Amino acid sequence: MRKLPAKLASQLYGAAELIAERGLDGTKIEDIAEATGIPKATIYYHLDGKNAVLEFLLSDLLDMVAGAVGVAVSSAEDARTRLEAAVVAQLGVMLEHPFLCRALVGDLGRATRLPELALALRAAFYEPIEQLLADGVADGSLRQVPNPGAVALSVFGAITVAGLTAAVEGPSDDPSADAVRLSASISELIFDGLATRPRRADDKPQ
Repeated sequence: MRKLPAKLASQLYGAAELIAERGLDGTKIEDIAEATGIPKATIYYHLDGKNAVLEFLLSDLLDMVAGAVGVAVSSAEDARTRLEAAVVAQLGVMLEHPFLCRALVGDLGRATRLPELALALRAAFYEPIEQLLADGVADGSLRQVPNPGAVALSVFGAITVAGLTAAVEGPSDDPSADAVRLSASISELIFDGLATRPRRADDKPQ
């Protein structure tokens, strides 16, 4: 995908609500042109159809997540505190851009098949969280886990589903405050779990 001029990129955000409401299959390039004010020929010049419009929007969302999470994990706090901040950061971006998130919900299967998005997702979230898990073992704020990659994926999944659910409910009057409130429940699950006591190796399923 070629780099888009800043004005064109800004205008394309007008397509997010349209795709969120109709889904990509129910959206025509003519609809995107009307919603964004960008001539159809200009869209085709810069982007290879409506799939590329969705890819641009979701890539931009991941860029914003990467920036917010990057700031959150770069402080001098211990790894647990930085992980809590990363949860708030991702939720904050998602709730600030609910229509982008709803577009992701409607075309999640299509989005996950886009190789560039998969790489962007790993750079935006998985790798920083895996690094925090290692840092937490080193500073004593987090326990060692056998599969950091799977844990990072699980953390991302918990945040993403919660954020998508909130986004589907509609735009918020105070996304930042909502992100903090929602992150408290997610962080409690991540750090405290659901069990009343740790399971011993000799415990048998009931």
